[in-house]
Amino acid sequence: MIVISDGSPVQFPPGMLTELENKTLRQKQASPVMYWYPSQEALLFELKMRTNIVEAAKAMYRSGVSFATFSNSRANPRYWIRTPDGGFLLRPGVPPSVGVNDIFQQGQLYAFECAGAIIIMLYKAVLETIGEAAFNRHFQNLFLRDWQYDKDLRLTTSNNLNETYAGDVMYFKNPDHDPGSPEWQGENVIKLDDNLFFGHGIGIGTGQDIVAQLNRARVPGSMVSAYLQDLVLKPDFEAVRMLTMREDEETLV
Repeated sequence: MIVISDGSPVQFPPGMLTELENKTLRQKQASPVMYWYPSQEALLFELKMRTNIVEAAKAMYRSGVSFATFSNSRANPRYWIRTPDGGFLLRPGVPPSVGVNDIFQQGQLYAFECAGAIIIMLYKAVLETIGEAAFNRHFQNLFLRDWQYDKDLRLTTSNNLNETYAGDVMYFKNPDHDPGSPEWQGENVIKLDDNLFFGHGIGIGTGQDIVAQLNRARVPGSMVSAYLQDLVLKPDFEAVRMLTMREDEETLV
């Protein structure tokens, strides 16, 4: 269920929400878990950002970026410095929005692992949600590698597969992967819709499609299937929203 702190009903004007946003709203309202929001604006912000995460995943799928392990990653040197651990550090003087957008505009110049792809898609979604001015102000010195290196998005985790929504980050684990191909130990994905996911290096498919792809990379003779792990990752939507609130306040000063 959804609860707004001031007790107001959850109600949006016709046409304000997309079909996917309405679906997410209905699913959360029907959930036995209580989802608390400080305001209706906070709920709307989350719904819009979830849409932008889904759109970022679809944009990456179309972008022409390649899959590569950290040791073989590459980026456009005009905007990014490739670090020894395979991450990308934004060059001094480059607006963060320019660096992030370039990945989607000139994908042929980039190659990275699926965990890095998740972080890039989340940053793209934040950019589209809060706008260039706020993004460039609050996300300077970007470093892209994986979520263990990320502090800006305040990523949160949960472990309930019954409570997942479009825009969530999830993980398919392949416990019997071939040791010679560690890149197939699992696949980080964005949930696009009910049983529809995008994983960098695999593409868009159902959960069954992704499991089948991973199972082809098991050790010979293995009977242990890949599976969807009960790990759900998402940004702290309210923390991101507050960046725009501070931006508005500073503009008025």
